[in-house]
Amino acid sequence: MIRRVDLRGRVAAGEVSDLQAEVNALVPRAVFDVEKALDVVRPICLDVRHRGLEAIREYGEKFDHVRVEDLRVPAEALKTALEELDPEVRGAIEESIRRVREVSQDELTTDVTSEPAPGGRVTQRFVPVQRVGLYVPGGRAPLASSVVMNVVPAQVAGVPSLAVASPPQKDFGGLPHPTILAVCALLGIDEVYAMGGAQAIAGFAYGFGAGVTACKKVNLITGPGNIYVVAAKRFLLGEVGIDSEAGPTEIAILADATADPAHVAADLISQAEHDPMAASVLVTPSETLATEVEAELPAQVARTKHRDRVTESLNGQQSAIVLVDDLDQGTAVVNAYAAEHLEIQTEDAEERAGLITNAGAIFVGGWSPVSLGDYCAGSNHVLPTAGCACHSSGLSVRSFLKAVHVVNYSRDALQQVAGHVVALAHAEDLPAHGAAVSVRFPGER
Repeated sequence: MIRRVDLRGRVAAGEVSDLQAEVNALVPRAVFDVEKALDVVRPICLDVRHRGLEAIREYGEKFDHVRVEDLRVPAEALKTALEELDPEVRGAIEESIRRVREVSQDELTTDVTSEPAPGGRVTQRFVPVQRVGLYVPGGRAPLASSVVMNVVPAQVAGVPSLAVASPPQKDFGGLPHPTILAVCALLGIDEVYAMGGAQAIAGFAYGFGAGVTACKKVNLITGPGNIYVVAAKRFLLGEVGIDSEAGPTEIAILADATADPAHVAADLISQAEHDPMAASVLVTPSETLATEVEAELPAQVARTKHRDRVTESLNGQQSAIVLVDDLDQGTAVVNAYAAEHLEIQTEDAEERAGLITNAGAIFVGGWSPVSLGDYCAGSNHVLPTAGCACHSSGLSVRSFLKAVHVVNYSRDALQQVAGHVVALAHAEDLPAHGAAVSVRFPGER
């Protein structure tokens, strides 16, 4: 069901660059060709730019198989969705909101002021983005939890204008999934649009409609989506800011003989459930654990609802059990892989976690599964994929803040450094830069 890759004796733990190349070759991500998808989304985005609302309606009818005349979800529909939400689900969502909000509050950054010279101050202010469009997928799985993960940090950051888009559902009369609407209502989001795919991203980027029902252009778009959503975000980057280009989800588990094979197998399956292109990778020095996990998988897969999807994911080139010489080599392997989600189920899990430099989020010990982070840990589940964890971070309050330097120098402070400014300006053959300083001190050299 899942293949083995044996790295024992092949690459030394310290040779990270060599290891990256070998890991990428032996456990490649599933093919996710954003460049090819750009050819599909480019005309859609440009059409939305020129025809606006009517173009979004037409693409919704074509791709979501339902025509929606008024894309803005009525306030009554949001209220009804919340009233009809299962009380147990509502309680779980409220607890998730509470935990994510608490963690987000602790992430808030305060302004910092430096004084590099007497009378010269530089303050770094953190200013919220003014308007954000949040995309919530609704296809294979209605990701209501993504509403929490996107909205809560934006609210804590102080974003004054938030809009949510989620695909219209034929089964719900052209509205987004009712659980998604209910979470929006719980969070006080009343600007919600029944639109999905590339056309939704373009609608946020360019704005559409007129008068009181218009959707104004946003400054930033966040949230996961399929390959066409990702391609649209890439195409529109610059017109708007984006959080990331999220590819198929992935989990890597670094485990030793102390790990419970039933737990490890369940965690591998949990991410394979998302998508046939999802990656599930176990890295272990224990051949016994590898064998026991292999024995666990068939029975657990047979019991799961989405067994076909899971089986395709686990059988794909992107999933594997990787055997290593020891945990040090295993640590180097998972750092080279740079997984979206990394679980560490080893005897020294906490200490081992401190050695990880490349991961979207790290789940320490046998009682911190990725599913906890997906819903109720308080952490954010919008994370870098496809190895981007080696240079990028997950969504957080900081994603919705801009850093602005405020420079405030007195006459004496400027005079003290004026000669340096003039010298550097002439060195770069930009004499007018120097003149902008020297003109303030006539008669001085």
